[in-house]
Amino acid sequence: MGMRCVRCGTDNNLRDRTNNQGRCKNCNHPFAFEPSAVTNTKLKFTDPFFAKVINDISDQNRLYFTPKQLFYLLDRRLKAKVDTSPICFGCTFVVMTIIIAIVVGSLGGSIIPALGLSFLISGIIYANRYQNGKIKPGKSFLISQAQSQDWITRWETINGKSKMLPSPRSESSNSEISPEISAYSFDRVVICDNTAIAQMLIANNFHFENSCAVLSITGYPESIFSTVLDMLRRNLDLKVYALHDASPSGVSLVHNLRTSPDWFLNSNAVIYDLGLLPRQIFSSRSVFVRNSTESAQSAKQLPEEVRRDLTSEELKWLDAGKFVELESFSPQRIIRVANQGIAKSQAPDSSDSLILIDSGADSVYVIESFG
Repeated sequence: MGMRCVRCGTDNNLRDRTNNQGRCKNCNHPFAFEPSAVTNTKLKFTDPFFAKVINDISDQNRLYFTPKQLFYLLDRRLKAKVDTSPICFGCTFVVMTIIIAIVVGSLGGSIIPALGLSFLISGIIYANRYQNGKIKPGKSFLISQAQSQDWITRWETINGKSKMLPSPRSESSNSEISPEISAYSFDRVVICDNTAIAQMLIANNFHFENSCAVLSITGYPESIFSTVLDMLRRNLDLKVYALHDASPSGVSLVHNLRTSPDWFLNSNAVIYDLGLLPRQIFSSRSVFVRNSTESAQSAKQLPEEVRRDLTSEELKWLDAGKFVELESFSPQRIIRVANQGIAKSQAPDSSDSLILIDSGADSVYVIESFG
């Protein structure tokens, strides 16, 4: 297997790489991965393959990303690399049967290709049904998060740091904020149910570009959390944007924000649910839907107020134990959805894309689509 050097672009075959101790024959740059040393054919990949994954998840090295976002994309790309469509099976069978027919002569020569053609037609029908979502692929991981972490560590050791974020830091003490800044109150805040998503938004300067605060429901960033929350509560025209997983805990985020005294109970804040809600992904075939008994149990224990705001289809989906993590989407997609949600909430004629859930002091709007 040939492999191009990610530094100089020179193609190195296996002999070149072996003779040069795993380095490029032209520029002597080390290769991070050696496909010939991998026994599992599904996990064979080259340096350019991994470089493209890093480039795509970071939007050409422009955006920071979380380890789990990289994990999801790696898993998806590796599956796509080894996936063989039914049409390919049909084509292969046709070719093989024609070759056999030629070898064995006229005996059965008209029957064997016909069987191959029949298989090809069946493959085409199957592929068409698969493409149109009538046959759903199994949703399981090909790799583990530990494997993904090992690969990125090896890659960064050889090629330098990527835009992957470290684990969110826990800071016990509050940072000092000047009185001038603390006297100001944000008009908008994005609140995430996942600390890693809040960290990703902040790392990519989402808060600066949208003049808003970004917090997690768990109290991130710890160093300024209490101060920022106090600033938010002072604003009588506050707009709150919830960003969460399509899971029992995720769909409970809005309920927690509007009923908890630690957040916005008895406030005039208007809440916009950006998602992820099950209804926003029902029509998508590319979403990675996971399933667990723990999620099913949690769904059945949701407060009645939360279940009331969900459709019957959403409740059935959640009660079956299904869930989708926000980190299965790229940073670019999540940022675009948040930007669009904020923009729609500012537009007076955006009723076609906003759904009113509750009225009065507890107004909650749902953004109809997830980007």
